[in-house]
Amino acid sequence: MQITLNFGTTGLPVNLPDSWNITIAGKKAMPVLADPAAAVQQALDAPAPLPHASGSCPPLRELARGKQSVCILICDVTRPVPNSTLLQPILHTLAEAGVPEEAVTILVATGLHRPNEGEELVALVGSRDIVERYHVVNHFAGRDEDHVFLPPTSTGTPVGLDKRFVQADLRIVTGLVEPHFMAGYSGGRKVIAPGICHESTIRTFHNARIMGDPRAANLNLKGNPLHAEQMEIVSRLAPVYAVNTVIDDERRLSFINFGEIASSHEQAVAHAAPYFRYDLPRRFTTVITCAAGAPLDLNFYQTVKGLVGAKEALKTGGRIFIASECREGLGSQEFQDCQKRLVANGWKAFLEDIGTRNRANADEWETQKLTEILAVGAATLYAPLLSAEERALTGIDYTDHFEDSIRNWVEQTGDADVLVIPEGPYVIPVAPTAG
Repeated sequence: MQITLNFGTTGLPVNLPDSWNITIAGKKAMPVLADPAAAVQQALDAPAPLPHASGSCPPLRELARGKQSVCILICDVTRPVPNSTLLQPILHTLAEAGVPEEAVTILVATGLHRPNEGEELVALVGSRDIVERYHVVNHFAGRDEDHVFLPPTSTGTPVGLDKRFVQADLRIVTGLVEPHFMAGYSGGRKVIAPGICHESTIRTFHNARIMGDPRAANLNLKGNPLHAEQMEIVSRLAPVYAVNTVIDDERRLSFINFGEIASSHEQAVAHAAPYFRYDLPRRFTTVITCAAGAPLDLNFYQTVKGLVGAKEALKTGGRIFIASECREGLGSQEFQDCQKRLVANGWKAFLEDIGTRNRANADEWETQKLTEILAVGAATLYAPLLSAEERALTGIDYTDHFEDSIRNWVEQTGDADVLVIPEGPYVIPVAPTAG
């Protein structure tokens, strides 16, 4: 049997013996919008009913009338948000409402990620014309002068937010709803927090206590402490409006809405949730997955999401085999430093160390999430673009021969029941807790 994993922009074919008992955790076919451009305009003109908002949400054209400044948040290159479909109708509607181009800022919500510049920025927004005509800028979490500091959350998290968004007369978020291994789902409030938060805010609500909470997990919003922090931060900025989208496995638009940020996100999650969850009757000794392909598999930092996404399907003592292009290496220098500590001291000592601090080091949370896999079983990575030095810092095993390693492992275990997750963290398998 040949199965193609999402890998870079090309995919990775994997040949497995027909004699194995293979379960494929694939996404159910999503409905696809026949005319995406028309659907976007319809959403902007006629916001869907918002049961948790007070009153109804006016159309964007009405919201924009008379506004002197507008800030539109977009996700960075790690998210396949269909900006080329979204931004033109939004900008056209703002113009029709009388908002001049110079009054519009498009802010890239980078969180602690690197900025998106040059041709990458053009590709991100989907149009060179937009980059040339509008003020398109990146968020920099470490620049104090770029932020407004509001009172801390009820748990003590400092709240620093990019002042270009805070001070705008009209605030709009664009996002993509998909599973997220800490926040439950991406989109909505997550584009703000951590998207345009000060580094002190991000490092506090990504500390070991919150990240170690079992409710800070894929597909879960109920009782999720990270989600709660995000919602409290966003509530300080009301009103905020959002365009939330859901796409299928071919990146086609399946759902779009516009409205008040919390209710519109809730509605998008309700549409998406049945497609992202894959229920299993049992766990597996062998799980084969990926990091979802481009743009998500650009480095090992992002690849951790694929490992965590497969965790709930893994038997104790089992192994996850993951393929990821990692064209940009491991990730940030801060993440590499965290990985060095993990490799040098072991995962238990790493957790003991970070558990004593209220504020995480930058990108430490990704290494912390990786330890969840090491506590259950093992993992093997196929990422041929990584150097030998980088492979040694992943904290997991490495192979240059993906299929052979899988076959050898199955032969060693004598268990030919194998789970394959072709889309990686875009489909979350859920199995009984007993390993």
